Amino acid sequence: MGRLLRKQRLSVELIISSDALRARLTAQAVADAIGYRGQILLDARLYHASVTDILAVLRSAVEHVTTALIVGHNPGLEDLVARLTGEPEGLPTAALAQIALPIDRWRDLTTSTRGRLVGLWRPKELDTA
Repeated sequence: MGRLLRKQRLSVELIISSDALRARLTAQAVADAIGYRGQILLDARLYHASVTDILAVLRSAVEHVTTALIVGHNPGLEDLVARLTGEPEGLPTAALAQIALPIDRWRDLTTSTRGRLVGLWRPKELDTA
């Protein structure tokens, strides 16, 4: 997925990850692949997180960036994509969803915010493409 981010020229200004080992390793692998030099913020709230929990992490951790990458767990991330876009999507391990949000500040992000699903990539679909 890191190579995909680089190939698609998707910029990442901040990476926020669950503090679970597998999530941390995934976040670091993506950071290495895209040449990300910033800090990876670890947040225990992302483990077993609900949509409300994930939104709280984004509101509290993100201030002066326009793009953030969340590395977390299901079902929370699938629920987040469905809530923000109205499009329920399956997110297998290492899937990547890009969502455009109509907000100026992360602190304005709520459960009623409606964004647009810009891209969705699943590892197995990339292998066959």
